[in-house]
Amino acid sequence: MTLKLYYHPLASFCWKALIALYENDTPFEPIIVDLGNAESRAAFAKVWPLAKFPVIRDEVRGQTVAEATVIIEYLDAFYPGPTRFIAADPDAAWRIRMWDRFFDFYIHEPMQKLVADRLRPDAGKDPLGVEQAEATIRRSFAILDEGIGAKTWAMGDGFSLVDCAAAPALSYAATLVPFDRNLKGLPSYLDRLIARPSFARVLAEAEPYFPFYPVETKPRTSPH
Repeated sequence: MTLKLYYHPLASFCWKALIALYENDTPFEPIIVDLGNAESRAAFAKVWPLAKFPVIRDEVRGQTVAEATVIIEYLDAFYPGPTRFIAADPDAAWRIRMWDRFFDFYIHEPMQKLVADRLRPDAGKDPLGVEQAEATIRRSFAILDEGIGAKTWAMGDGFSLVDCAAAPALSYAATLVPFDRNLKGLPSYLDRLIARPSFARVLAEAEPYFPFYPVETKPRTSPH
């Protein structure tokens, strides 16, 4: 197999890369990494010394590609399919990249902070950090609700890198910071993401691992 994906089915940034792979039916060899297993971690570290997933190894081109956004751009450039994740138009392309960063920095990362705090012992809890992370997510939800409006996908009619970023970020964040009743467009947008076949496949594969997610409310696997 040309491409090997090192990942874990429960990891949110891995979902982002998987959506892109499934969106275009890109052939790849899935390699699940268990960072809690010394042997699995050591084998992964030989591929990527930082041992952070997702990572793609392209055996044909001799390249190791890390970070979900970069992986998707790499796929778009060297293994393109019907769905193009970055627009050819430069003006549309920078907007796609900006909103991809928005989802990663202002929803995905604070969401991960909240999850990490759930896993800490009581003595290591960070109540101020949790409060700040929740506030960032709520503010970001409001911005996105206004920006997405009646659009089908984040940038309009076409599915893009932004939607790959949005799906895991919103799915997990909504289990920690429920959508406010005043939000109009964002809940429906998440429903469309969940119904998208590429993301539905990711969720189906992740569902057996949901008991390990340290939050009582689990990510949804079907639209409301």
